[in-house]
Amino acid sequence: MDAARARKLADQIVQIVAEMLERRIKDPRLGFVTITEARLTGDLREATVYYTVLGTEEERAATAAALLSATGIIRTEVGHQTGLRHTPSLEFVADMLPDSAKKIEGLVERAKHADAKLAKVREGAQYAGDPDPYKKPADDDEDDDA
Repeated sequence: MDAARARKLADQIVQIVAEMLERRIKDPRLGFVTITEARLTGDLREATVYYTVLGTEEERAATAAALLSATGIIRTEVGHQTGLRHTPSLEFVADMLPDSAKKIEGLVERAKHADAKLAKVREGAQYAGDPDPYKKPADDDEDDDA
């Protein structure tokens, strides 16, 4: 299939799933879920829906179970709203992007602290050798004046 059509359909699936989770799925295990992205295979038969959950590890596990149990209802609605001959099967995958972003932010913060520490050590430091370490040729002008 056309890649542009697959992207457009993936965006539509994101909207449908987000709306379903907000309005129609009333599972108490469902936490604060955000649908981040959907990816379709080239034949439009399988869709991977990525989501993030705000909360503890237990809340994430409960949300994953709630999404798994609601997959059939959500897939039916995706089929109705997209009008495809074959509705893609849905697979919900926890998006690890926020966790990776937090880890990277921590590493950047550590690098900033190391840079600040190094700048503090460099304060008042002087070069070990002469201020101008390059050898200069002797001035021939002084010999001409004599």
